[in-house]
Amino acid sequence: MEGKPTAARTSGPAAGPAASSAADQGADPQVAQAAGQGVGPQAGAVVPTIAGRDERLAPISRVTRALQRPELGALLGAAAIFLIFATTDSTPQHLWLTQTGVAAWSAQAAFFGIMAVPVGLLMIGGEFDLSAGVMTGAAAIVMALLVGRLHWNAWAAIAGTFAFAAAIGLLNGFVVVKSKLPSFIVTLATFFVLRGTSVGGVLLLNHGSTEVGVTGTAHPGLESAKTIFGNSLWASESVRSGYQIAVLWFIGVTAIAAWILARTTFGNWIFAVGGDANAARNVGVPVTRTKILLFLATAMSAGLVGIISFTQASSAVSEQGVGYEFFYIIAAVVGGCLLTGGYGSAIGAALGACIIGMAFEGVIYAGWDSSWDFTFLGVVLFLAVVVNTVIYRRALKARR
Repeated sequence: MEGKPTAARTSGPAAGPAASSAADQGADPQVAQAAGQGVGPQAGAVVPTIAGRDERLAPISRVTRALQRPELGALLGAAAIFLIFATTDSTPQHLWLTQTGVAAWSAQAAFFGIMAVPVGLLMIGGEFDLSAGVMTGAAAIVMALLVGRLHWNAWAAIAGTFAFAAAIGLLNGFVVVKSKLPSFIVTLATFFVLRGTSVGGVLLLNHGSTEVGVTGTAHPGLESAKTIFGNSLWASESVRSGYQIAVLWFIGVTAIAAWILARTTFGNWIFAVGGDANAARNVGVPVTRTKILLFLATAMSAGLVGIISFTQASSAVSEQGVGYEFFYIIAAVVGGCLLTGGYGSAIGAALGACIIGMAFEGVIYAGWDSSWDFTFLGVVLFLAVVVNTVIYRRALKARR
């Protein structure tokens, strides 16, 4: 009878690449788990079909595919925020629509986005890192102390800063997976330790001053390091200061993260451990290793932000970055990452960072009182969660 479900038998593993692509769309964790391990229907397994066809091969409309994209809500939100500030721009020459405006909000978005993307991956993996914000400041302080007080070569100091960040990330990840304590508690403890150390330690080493900087010009490697991390590009008559090179780092981090989620087995593991860690472990996913690597990536990104910050300003200040972890989480949530894990997008987190960057700069261009920045962000966050929840539910229905 036409349209009546029948039974078909399959043999051999399911195709991994196809399932990998599905995982990037926030696919069901069990699908991602199977894809990551090359596990598919076993020989003799019954797969429901319609009219003699495997239901997994049924055509999906473009609208359904669009609804399955976790970053759809962030894309719509970014377009809406841009148009709002384009229409409310009160600058004499309407600079919001010029390169000046783009350079301003993209610089803000880059600093938030370099961290928001790995934080988003960590959230997809089912964990949080509340020390991410203070880690950026601590990394900048470490870089400043190594160059300004110990007189290290700047490139050696960069290596030392990354090593410091990696140690913190590995410690966070190891404690979380071995102690079984919530990552919220573990990283909150790290937050307070780093915050206290960055204040008390700097005051102690810097003779009562909370700012650590470099004096003079005899700092080997610092100029070349600034060229890579703290420089600006494409200066012109329209944008005399150019675009910050941090924007390129932001794009690079986003591209790598998106590729990992969409095209690698490790990306499937991230979705799997966030969706159901026990089920993932049962099909052979290395849950412990995956989570530790996610914490490591988040800390290393914080080290990168700290290095960029120091090379731009040639100084670092105690408590720098404190509170920014909430912006990273907001960007990830606005970008479609669920707080419960197992669903999200690197591109969505990047778009969420762009929304935050546009919000901070757009309020200035619109001539509004900047005291309302956080109110505006709160409204954006709430609306984004509502939209993303609707999209997620529609996506789930579309798979059935």
